[in-house]
Amino acid sequence: MPIYSVKTTASQERTVADMLAEKETPEIQAVIAPDQLTSYVMVEATDGAAFGRILDEIPHARGVIQGGDGPAESPFSEVEHFLSPTPDVEGIGEGDIVELIAGPFKGEKARVQRIDEGKDQVTVELYEATVPIPVTVRGDQIRVLDSEER
Repeated sequence: MPIYSVKTTASQERTVADMLAEKETPEIQAVIAPDQLTSYVMVEATDGAAFGRILDEIPHARGVIQGGDGPAESPFSEVEHFLSPTPDVEGIGEGDIVELIAGPFKGEKARVQRIDEGKDQVTVELYEATVPIPVTVRGDQIRVLDSEER
């Protein structure tokens, strides 16, 4: 089934994706609006021409990316990496300085001691604690401030 790239107004990707998903027409099979892809939504549709007509009714949708003879189809390989989730601890290294953005230690700075990719958890040691206490938090509860790799 062909996959089409739809150009959207900046920061309106989710709105366009939601509106397309709510259409419930047989032409539209799936819609994805990856965070890594700014101003674009990927849509799996059976008929490019019919899909183009549906798209005209959607606010903030600027149109389908065109090829030589109509809407350009994107190969599945271009979309595939958006479909597999990336672990929250990806990009975090031991020794990195992080800020806790959720939980009881929200706002505290800490140094990464250990990373458990299987459980998507990070063990950190709080900076301003009088006694160094290792705290284990989920990867989505921290934000990297300074990385030792730089």
